[in-house]
Amino acid sequence: MTPPAGADERGKGPGEFEIIEQIFAPLAAKAPGAYGLKDDAALFQPSPGCETVLTVDAMISGVHFLPTDPPDSIAKKLLRVNLSDLAAKGAEARGYLLVTAWPPEIEMAWIRRFAEGLAADQAEFGVSLWGGDTVRTPGPMTLSLTAIGEVPEGEMIRRGGAKRGDDIYVTGTLGDAALGLKLLQGELEGLAEEHASFLATRYREPSPRLAFGRRLPGIAHAALDVSDGLMADLGHLCSASDTGTRIELEALPLSPAGRAAVALRPELTGLIAGGGDDYEILFAAAPGSAGRIGAVAAETGVQATRIGTILRAGEGVTAVDSEGRPVALKQLGYRHF
Repeated sequence: MTPPAGADERGKGPGEFEIIEQIFAPLAAKAPGAYGLKDDAALFQPSPGCETVLTVDAMISGVHFLPTDPPDSIAKKLLRVNLSDLAAKGAEARGYLLVTAWPPEIEMAWIRRFAEGLAADQAEFGVSLWGGDTVRTPGPMTLSLTAIGEVPEGEMIRRGGAKRGDDIYVTGTLGDAALGLKLLQGELEGLAEEHASFLATRYREPSPRLAFGRRLPGIAHAALDVSDGLMADLGHLCSASDTGTRIELEALPLSPAGRAAVALRPELTGLIAGGGDDYEILFAAAPGSAGRIGAVAAETGVQATRIGTILRAGEGVTAVDSEGRPVALKQLGYRHF
């Protein structure tokens, strides 16, 4: 995390060297190839017989997280959304690179809390910081993280690969994060405290399904994580696989908190299929795989629900009700542009 040329020398606020040495270097202590963040690059050697899997995501204040969110939760979300991509590829997480662009008003105490969130998740998910960059920005806080993992040769699960007749599954529950955002924006007043707390946490701190994902190679024909919303990401999977699909809305898995929220505000029901930030694994598997998938679910403690069927190319991405009738959804997912 070498500081940039022309680093700020005004003496006001935290400096790049202090941030790196005091706050981030301890996060790299257990990674031999990180060299204590004192070099220009890190060294990584995948395990014998494995290939390297790389993924990167950026988060911007006011777009991907609320400026009022706790610093440790922001750090956890940044790491976890990337680990979720590794999970959907069937990969094991190994380490990550971090780029932080801090606004002028940032305080050292805020950055320390941010690093505490990373430290907690490093311990939980078995990864370490390997390097990155620290800069100042006049605009909103901008954070980027590159996660590095590995998977046995030839076993990475791609988006393309779904086949006509495959069943579609999703882990966990849907809509919680989008409903959690509505809650934090003051649009779900009256929800029981236990449900409110659950939804807020699902928005701020998603759960990457790494253990489940590592067991999917050999079962899933195609997979990706649900980040933009179920229908949008299903469209990505089908586009890459040159297939269509039919989703059964009645089968979509909801948490008790999600059910309580849409009962309170029925007009938010569209967030179940169209809201983003779920970070669950969406995958296609051959008919007859239910037993193997159920065993993985039992081993990992992660729910997996069949929600639809892969169709032949040209049949589109449709959602149907309990009678099999097509339903026009107003919200299909999040798009930046």
